[in-house]
Parts: sequence; C-alpha cells; structure tokens
Amino acid sequence: MSNETKKTGSSFMEKLSTVIVDKRNLIFLLTIILLVFSAFSRNWVEVESDLTYYLPSDSETKQALDIMDEQFTTYGTAEVMVANITPEQAAALEPKIKEIKGVQSVDYDETTAHYNNLSALYSITFAYSEDDEACLDSLEAVKEYLSDYDLYVDTDLGNTQQETIDHEISVIMVYVAIVIVLVLLFTSETYGEVPVLILTFVVALVLNQGTNFLMGKISFISNSVTSILQLALSIDYAIIFCNRFKEEHRLLPLREAVIVSLSKSIPEIGASSLTTIGGLVAMLFMRFKLGPDMALCLIKSILFALLAAFIVMPGLLMLFGPLIDRTQHRSFVPKIPFVGKLDYATRYIIPIVFVVLAVIGYRLSSDCPYAYGYGLISAPKQNETQVAQQMIEDNFTSKNMLALIVPTGDYDKESAILDELGQYDEVDSTMGLTNIEALDGYMLADKLTPRQFAELAGLDYEAAQVVYAAYAAQHSEYGKLAGNLATYKVPLIDMFLFVCDQVDSGIVTLSDDQTQMLQDAEVQMNSAKAQLQGTDYDRMLIYLTLPESSDETYAFTDKILEIAEKYYPDENVYLAGESTNEYEFEKSFAVDNKVVSIVSVLVVMLVLLFTFNSAGMPVLLILVIQGCIWLNFSFPTITGKYIFFLGYLIVSSIQMGA
Repeated sequence: MSNETKKTGSSFMEKLSTVIVDKRNLIFLLTIILLVFSAFSRNWVEVESDLTYYLPSDSETKQALDIMDEQFTTYGTAEVMVANITPEQAAALEPKIKEIKGVQSVDYDETTAHYNNLSALYSITFAYSEDDEACLDSLEAVKEYLSDYDLYVDTDLGNTQQETIDHEISVIMVYVAIVIVLVLLFTSETYGEVPVLILTFVVALVLNQGTNFLMGKISFISNSVTSILQLALSIDYAIIFCNRFKEEHRLLPLREAVIVSLSKSIPEIGASSLTTIGGLVAMLFMRFKLGPDMALCLIKSILFALLAAFIVMPGLLMLFGPLIDRTQHRSFVPKIPFVGKLDYATRYIIPIVFVVLAVIGYRLSSDCPYAYGYGLISAPKQNETQVAQQMIEDNFTSKNMLALIVPTGDYDKESAILDELGQYDEVDSTMGLTNIEALDGYMLADKLTPRQFAELAGLDYEAAQVVYAAYAAQHSEYGKLAGNLATYKVPLIDMFLFVCDQVDSGIVTLSDDQTQMLQDAEVQMNSAKAQLQGTDYDRMLIYLTLPESSDETYAFTDKILEIAEKYYPDENVYLAGESTNEYEFEKSFAVDNKVVSIVSVLVVMLVLLFTFNSAGMPVLLILVIQGCIWLNFSFPTITGKYIFFLGYLIVSSIQMGA
C-alpha cells in the first residue's frame, strides 16, 4: 500500500471521527430515542422454546412432529409426586384431584409404579391440549390443592425450561456485572473510565435486544446467551478504544485525543471483530437451523457492540473527560516482566511441549462425551424443576415414551406391530387403539358383529342390524353386506361414534340409560381418537425401559422403525419422542461439526490473510488456536463430564474467531 493511499485512508478516518465527536449531542439524542424504543420493542420478539423446531425439514423426526401437530391432539400431562404420605391418604387424594376443574383423568394405583418409599405418584391428564393456557391454570389449581403436602411436579407444560434459563441468565448477568466492575476498577488507571465502559455496554445490549423482533423468531437459547457473550465482546472493544484514548490524551487535548484515538481504533477493532464474525459465519452453514439462528443473533450483537464503541463512546469520553482526568490513580496491576523473560528463555522448549499437548488434546477431544439432551448434564446447583425431576426419578421408574405413526385404516397391522414390540425386553408397555380396553373386555379397535354390538350396547338385535346397514351405506361398503349382515363386522370405536351421531341427529332413539351409557363411552372414545387417530395416520405409544439418552436407545429406535416398515413396506412410518429428537441432534451434529470446523478455519484464515498481508502468520495463528480448542475440549474426556453439543459449537466457533 502506497503512502498516498495510507494518507487518504487516515484522512477519511479522521474526518469521520471528527464528525462523530462534534455531532455527539445529536448522537446522544438519537441514542436515547432508540433506547426508549428498544425498552418496549425488546418484548415484541417471538421466542421459540422447542429445539425440534430447528431440525432440518427433511428429517424424519421433524416430519413426525409436524404430522402430530396437524393430525393429533396431545393433551397436557403432569407427573405429580406427593412425598411422606400413607397408602390410605394417597388413595383418598386420587378422586379429589379428579374433581379439580380441567383434570380429565388421574392414573394411580397401589403398585410400586405409583406408590413407593412413602411417596405417591399421580399421572394427571388435563382436558386441554398441551398448548392451551388452561392446562397451566388447572395445574396451578392442583398445586394449590396439594400445597399442604410435600409436593414435586414434573411437566412439559408452559415454557418452564425457557423461564428457568432466563431467570438463571439474569442472576448470572448480575454476578458478571459485579465481577466486571471490580476488574475494571482494579485494572483501570482512572476511575472515570469505568462508567464510560459500562454505559457503552448497556447501550449495545439494549439496542441489540430491542432489534431482535426484526428477526421474527429466535430461539430461547439465542435470546438468553447472546447477552453474556455480547458483554465480553463489548467490553473488549471499549477497553481497546479507551486505552488508545489514554495514550493519545497524554500529548493531546481532550477533543483531539478522542478524534485521533477513534480514527486509529476503528480499523484496529474492526479487523479484530472480523475474525470473531468469521468464526460465527461458519454456524450459518449448519443443517440444524439453531446454528444459523444463534450465529445471526451473535453477529448482530457484535455489530451493535462496534456501533456503541464507535458512535456512542466518543461522546461519552468527551462527557466524562474531565472526570477521567481528575480521578487518575496508580496502577493496581503488578508488573510481571518475568513472564516475558521466561517466554524468551523457553522459546525452544514451549513450542515442542505445545505440539505434544496439542496432539494429545486432539486425541482426547475426539472422545469428548457429548450430550444431546438435558438428562446427562449435571448442574453444580439444581433449580426447582431439576430437583423435582430428580426426586421423582429417585423414587419411581422414569418413563421414556415414543410415538409410532403409521398410515391409518388397518387395525390388524397395528395390533400385530404392538404385539411384536411387546415381546422385546426394551419395551415396558404399548398403547394404541387396538389394545385399549373399552367395554366388557373388548378393545377399541375390536371388530364386532351386529349381535355382539347389540349385547354390548344393550340394543335390540333388529335395531343393531339397522344401524349396521346404515353404517355400511354411509361408508360405501355394500359389498360386505352381500353375504350376510350377521357376519358384517365394524370396529367398536367406529360403530359407537356412528351411533352417537345418529342419536344426536334424532335418527336413532334410545332409553335414558342407553343414552347415558353411550355418552360416557363417547367421551372416552373421542379422547382416545383425538390422541391416537388422525385423518391420514394413526399413532401408537411405546414406553421403553431404556433411558432417553444412550446408544442402546438410539439403536432400538431404528429397530422399532424396521418392525413398522415390515408391515408398511410401501408407505411412510415415523417415530417421535425425546430419544428420537436427541438421535436426530446427534446425526445432525456429526455433519455440522465438520462443516463448522472447516468453514470457521477457512473464513478466519481468509480474514487473517488480508489483515497481515502474509501467508505464514495466519497459518501459524490458526494452528495455535486449533491446538487450544483441542486442549480445551479434552477436559470433558478427562473428567468424564458431558458437554452439551451446542455448547461445543458455540465455544469452538467463538474461540477460533476471538
């Protein structure tokens, strides 16, 4: 680059810096307006609390979840454990809980599945879908009724996980803010610079949160962790600018010092931020769309950190300049010249040691234990939700439920699938229309003749024949009547619901007792049908004896699909549940991890090539940083502690960039 070009660039930066400094009052006014706007707009963002929302659209789990949302009703449920209670007290509570408004059913008996160690476990199903706010109202009513007991509740209702993380992040932010203020006071050369740095960060934070709504919808993880990561970056950029200002201010007056330091800091900090942004850009290439969501949120936070440092902070330095001059103090940071001497003395040893450690780190990090759900992650301090889950797991066998989705219309195949699955030790129980008892030992999907239905429903045989003939006519099944109406069979659930429709229409007249019996059966059957039968698909529930997170569980999910596909060779079958979600995360991560690693290295190296105008230095820096990443993620292998797979992607991307 020629001297003339350098002078032109420098001149432009100085002119730009002069405008920013001299127009600081206008900038303050605009900033205050934007801060007030952001204080309100930060609540406009739609936060997605379900990680499966970000699965690739072509993944089987995503397709299964979409089908369930479209075709089935999933009622809200809760596991409620009452501790320190006698069997008699526990049994007496069951009908009382059923009477609470919104409670559809309570599953409880005196077996060890529901009573153990002086504790009772009630499996409550509410009368509303799991997305209905009324479920939360009913759950609160249950909690209030049982408030005098030692109570533990485990449920997926509401956004408990999101609310917990938001609360914990708020607490962490307070701790981090205190630590940062103390560190700034300790490392500062003047107390007046501390409020400048803090205000710069606050502006960046609020403006970033206030513009999240422009992205439409963001994940609860992005909404929570962005603030913490932005704090580190904002303070870093502001400190670089502040240190440059103090250097210039030793020789120049306040205004000139701010202008010159800003003109020099913009290219320096801008180049530094590009490597961080470059590392995050790699996450945009992930198939698991949570990666792009987090990357965009973090990149936006970096841009606002830069804007706050370049646009707002110069005015703050002008405003607090006199205070900065008056509050200078001696440095509290001790001089450590021995570190430099040690580095120089060991310059031939340390590189060799680092290479050896990096190789070991690579090997250990390759075996890093990743967690794809929350069950394997242990927190130093458990929150209320985790305590409740742990208490229930300690006293009762945890349930791992999967939903198998198959094309509707063939109860015989569904029955055969459930029978075959029931033979495996990995399966605790199954539930579908073909094995739910309705009345007098008959299952919901059992096919009955007119005589069998007449005996079951208390109808005259002739009336039952008329109803069967009407059913056949409505469903265009005349061919089946050609032989003999007496042998024509219809699934119990279909015939019961058909008769109920005929009674409601006034076509069929029944006695009061018969009508009441039909109405009671109709409630049960409609509930079962809403949960287990859709327009195009039927759903069967499979309860496993395996944990949610394990290779054995993931392998058995493949086995379940293999069995189902045997009965539906030319049609699509799907499987959904926490285990399949985690299995899908694992398969996505296997690809995304390689993509993020390669792209982050290439992008950061490209930025460094332009920054250093050298081919050797970027390669050296990349090798050193990559070695540090390997060393960093060798510790989970050594300690045996699981690391959440998203944590690995975020940390490795930022570490490569920063």
